[in-house]
Amino acid sequence: MSTLADRLTSALSADRVRMSSAELSLYRRDASNFVGSASIVCFPTSTAEVAAVVKACVEHQTPFVARGSGTGLAGGATPLEGAVVISLTKMNRILSVDAESRQAWVEPGVLNLDLSKAVQHHGLHFAPDPSSQQSCTIGGNVANNSGGPHCLADGVTSSHILALEVVLPDGEVTTIGGDDPEPPGFDLRGAFIGSEGMFGIATKILVKLTENAPSVRTLLLDYESVEDGAATVSAIIADGMVPAALEMMDALCTRAVEEYVHAGLPMDAAAILLVEVDGLEHALEDQVSRIIAIGKAHRARTVRVAQDEAERALLWKGRKTAFGAIARIKPNYYLHDTVVPRRKLPEVLNKVYEIADRNDLLVMNVFHAGDGNLHPLLVFDKREPGVMDRVYAAGEEIMRVSVAAGGVLSGEHGIGLEKRDYMPLMFAAADLEAQAAMRSAFDPIGLANPTKVLPSPASCGDVQHVPAGAWI
Repeated sequence: MSTLADRLTSALSADRVRMSSAELSLYRRDASNFVGSASIVCFPTSTAEVAAVVKACVEHQTPFVARGSGTGLAGGATPLEGAVVISLTKMNRILSVDAESRQAWVEPGVLNLDLSKAVQHHGLHFAPDPSSQQSCTIGGNVANNSGGPHCLADGVTSSHILALEVVLPDGEVTTIGGDDPEPPGFDLRGAFIGSEGMFGIATKILVKLTENAPSVRTLLLDYESVEDGAATVSAIIADGMVPAALEMMDALCTRAVEEYVHAGLPMDAAAILLVEVDGLEHALEDQVSRIIAIGKAHRARTVRVAQDEAERALLWKGRKTAFGAIARIKPNYYLHDTVVPRRKLPEVLNKVYEIADRNDLLVMNVFHAGDGNLHPLLVFDKREPGVMDRVYAAGEEIMRVSVAAGGVLSGEHGIGLEKRDYMPLMFAAADLEAQAAMRSAFDPIGLANPTKVLPSPASCGDVQHVPAGAWI
């Protein structure tokens, strides 16, 4: 490691190559429940420096992991086998904005919400809006093909990235994609987005910006049963509408959020549904009327329409701080993001409740109801003896139930380490071999974020679940 550290220090500078035990401890994990081990953490500030770091790792046969803000929930940025962590947080510049073409070149360390704030005066925004958008990076969004509440109509990250400058796993620099809607050749842009750092490191990203809607309406409906709320979601889409967002929270989640943000949420409701539509003013009134009628037809107790931007922002603050609000109940949570067909939402949610009860756990459900993307939060105190075993057992069963219902393992958080060994639930051996071949085409040596996503007999590395006494 000392030889590699010398090489990295020469390529960067001593203050941007860190090896102290305290700093390595901070970078041995992301926001997931997995802990690995890093040998060196470095902070490049340019594409040339990223390429130099990668080439040094290849020369010394040392694995490397790209990292943004560390907000990932599936262990994708957890370093294994003493990997070098390449932190991209110092590459945080918005390089150019073309408001007329609605495009911008940004570096990977730019925060999601900062990008939208920077182009707000042009009447534009970056559409993907994960709940962590105040702290997650555009590079991390690319790596995980992130979504968010407002991606029901606009699509996830892959719909909003036009081109990428990439340092490949051998250190070569290339550009994939382009501003041409149909660039020639293979869709390497589409392959790279969502590859979780296995295909290389994006150092510059051409994003597509979205025009701010001229008008927005936000509605809050509440129900005496989750089934009625889920049925409303399906009925709205069956009526020909695709709202900007369709979000649901169950009773436990609603109570926690209301006690946290005081948004006036009905604390006695079994479920609340947050619906947002945007577009031209005259069209929205018709949509609002139809949604209200559909909600009442499915036994909505009350319907609240936000009267101004302040009320709308407060409702969304409640939804986007749901994960933080659970600390008022217990200090820890384990979050999944399986996706199931909308018609199966009530059935799968009932099974999630059963799984939690059987494992003596609390579960809060907050999810992107419009596309069936569940986010069950298993709420617990890791200091309780044996609780982690119950948490992981429940998480596994939730994944199995979701896939058995015709769903998939992840909607936006990625596979990482968390779901890697469950990939055979979705894919046959031939499918996994094809994915491995794609990975090898980008990274024949296998040093770019190794042992992630695809299961293998030797894929355990040095990862471990966070033990009951560890910091989380």
